Amino acid sequence: MFIAILVLFFTVVLSGFLVKLFPPDNVRWLKMALAFSGAYLFTITITHLLPDVLLSNKEPHVVGYWVLAGFFLQLILELFSHGVEHGHMHTHAHDHDTDTIPFLLLGSLFVHSFLEGSILVDQDYRDVGHMHHQGSFYSVLLGVALHHVPAAFALMSVLLSRLKNFRKAFAWLLVFAIGSPLGILVSNSLLAHEPPGGMIYTALTGLVAGNFLHISTTILFETSPEHSFNRNKLIATLLGLVLALLSDFI
Repeated sequence: MFIAILVLFFTVVLSGFLVKLFPPDNVRWLKMALAFSGAYLFTITITHLLPDVLLSNKEPHVVGYWVLAGFFLQLILELFSHGVEHGHMHTHAHDHDTDTIPFLLLGSLFVHSFLEGSILVDQDYRDVGHMHHQGSFYSVLLGVALHHVPAAFALMSVLLSRLKNFRKAFAWLLVFAIGSPLGILVSNSLLAHEPPGGMIYTALTGLVAGNFLHISTTILFETSPEHSFNRNKLIATLLGLVLALLSDFI
């Protein structure tokens, strides 16, 4: 768990410095990263998250309700985040927005990040419940980390456009950075008192599976506007798919 906490925290922190290397108006690399991470998230949701929670639950149909809840929860969160979690950058703030902190945006991204961290369950709990193998844990960890790179870059770009100061923007970026680590700590603390396949595990995993389905499909559709062919985006998408599938053999 300690490794996962460090990886997710420093992924966001280091990604925040990407704004110094890439100007916000040059988003070609960001679109490739989004296509890659979107394909990866979609694949691990189908091959890991959903099978794990379905097989561990005595009432599999209940999982479907949680997946739906996660899908539509993400829809609601995006009303406040404006799609920052999948690379949208509204950096041209209105005059009355300048120098203000977007608390609703930060709050929605914190919830989003917290939930993603909550599914990284301790190995002992997964072993008892006959859930996914060790490689699957790192597959999901990598997926969350990959997803946080473009999200942190987009958030940092928005914060800089508002606050006009890198240090102030970076300080608020830490709200997003601590979301997943807190999710890991809280969920593992709660699951320590619950039998495998219990309601908390089912709810958290179902919510995040629905969340990932919403985000990944949104990313994949947005990176192919009007279904036009783009070779680089197709390659990035296929690489994300292949990497996620290869994780089964780790």
